[in-house]
Amino acid sequence: MTIKRIMAVAATALAVSACTPNDIGLGDAAKANYAAHIVDPDPTYEGPQVASGTQTAAAQERYRKGAVKKPVGVKTTTGGSGSGSGNN
Repeated sequence: MTIKRIMAVAATALAVSACTPNDIGLGDAAKANYAAHIVDPDPTYEGPQVASGTQTAAAQERYRKGAVKKPVGVKTTTGGSGSGSGNN
């Protein structure tokens, strides 16, 4: 091989190696952002979580009659008005 051919092969190998992804943490930022939005990945609930056929039928009947039970509200803030307007 001539020196020119060796240099050409070396330059090609160097250029091709620059095309490969060397970041082993590719996508970690997106995964971290997704995880930050999950409050409790393994929640625990009180009482039975499986509805019986009787409960389901009663819920469907209430829906048909327009007498759906209102859901219980959950407070997610620890205090303050949260408006951010600054006009007090």
